[in-house]
Amino acid sequence: MRALHLLGWAVAAVAVAAWLALVEVFWLPWRLGGVPVPVSLLAAVAGNLLLVGAARRVSGSRLVAVLPAVAWLVIALAATMRRPEGDLLLPGGDAVTSAVNLGFLLLGVLAAAFAVGRVLGAPVSPPGAGSGSGGAR
Repeated sequence: MRALHLLGWAVAAVAVAAWLALVEVFWLPWRLGGVPVPVSLLAAVAGNLLLVGAARRVSGSRLVAVLPAVAWLVIALAATMRRPEGDLLLPGGDAVTSAVNLGFLLLGVLAAAFAVGRVLGAPVSPPGAGSGSGGAR
């Protein structure tokens, strides 16, 4: 039963991370009056930090906690590759566009790496363990 529980949380974590990564990639070109709006950068950092931690808390598994970071990285890197039709989601373009795209990738990967490191260094405890009072008695 534990394996089925973990599989369910793993699928949910990957689905949410994949959806968030796709949304972030499509938000990258947003501009307001010709000025880039860095919503994707903020969403990449916050999403990776929160998803990895949340996956760890709800599943109690370090492996499940790492999956959102891996899913985000796979989709973000796939967006940098040109498709056979010639489509490219993260184009180079001018200096500002390139800087925003590079910042998105760099900050997203750093946030994911930080979150994974924090999760892998944390002691293992099953979800719901403890008194919930925040202190030992």
